[in-house]
Amino acid sequence: MALTAGLLAATILPAHSAERYGTRPPVIVSPDLTAPWLMQLGGTPDAPAAASQQPARKVAPAPRAAFSLPPVRVRPQQVIAARPQAPASRLDPQFLPQVVAYDSQEKPGSIIIDTNNRFLYLITSAGQARRYGVGVGKPGFEWAGAHRITRKAEWPDWHPPGEMISREAARGHYLPASMEGGPANPLGARAMYLGSTLYRIHGTNAPWTIGYAVSSGCIRMRNEDVVDLYERVKVGTRVIVQ
Repeated sequence: MALTAGLLAATILPAHSAERYGTRPPVIVSPDLTAPWLMQLGGTPDAPAAASQQPARKVAPAPRAAFSLPPVRVRPQQVIAARPQAPASRLDPQFLPQVVAYDSQEKPGSIIIDTNNRFLYLITSAGQARRYGVGVGKPGFEWAGAHRITRKAEWPDWHPPGEMISREAARGHYLPASMEGGPANPLGARAMYLGSTLYRIHGTNAPWTIGYAVSSGCIRMRNEDVVDLYERVKVGTRVIVQ
């Protein structure tokens, strides 16, 4: 009996297997290639016919996802090294300190300031002077006269007069009531005060303005030049502005 059942099962199973896998179902791939690939092993009866009658459709490739490169991290010292440097302002060589022939009736040690040509002369001997380039008063702030140096100061504080503060405020520039001496101070490294006026011979934090009429009446010099002059003159020195 067991032998008969075994033979019967061996006969039936291959027949069912052949009938089940005789015709393989079509493989249908999802047209959306960004989704998982799908294999359909069964389905509606008309699915194979539809697949066999319609030509295969070309599936356009999915659009490439937009992306951006991650930011490059640069160390601070690299940023400083790579940062373009502002071009150095070039001072006209004629405004550099130099000894020149100069005739004057003034005594050696006197200072003469030629505002038209932007030069300051320190008389050193008869027929000779040490010449420096300067910045002078802008139009409307020119002046002339003779004074003596009444005070000298190193890295002076700046106290802009009320008239200057009001004038600049009207133009949208707001000045501090006072500013301590230092490299950023408009008076620069040294100042020599003229008589009882508000005018001074002083340094500057804007050396590129030497040779121009840009000040409110003061005589400005490069810091290295005003230090040199400061060491050569004393309180009481006669200064002629012309």
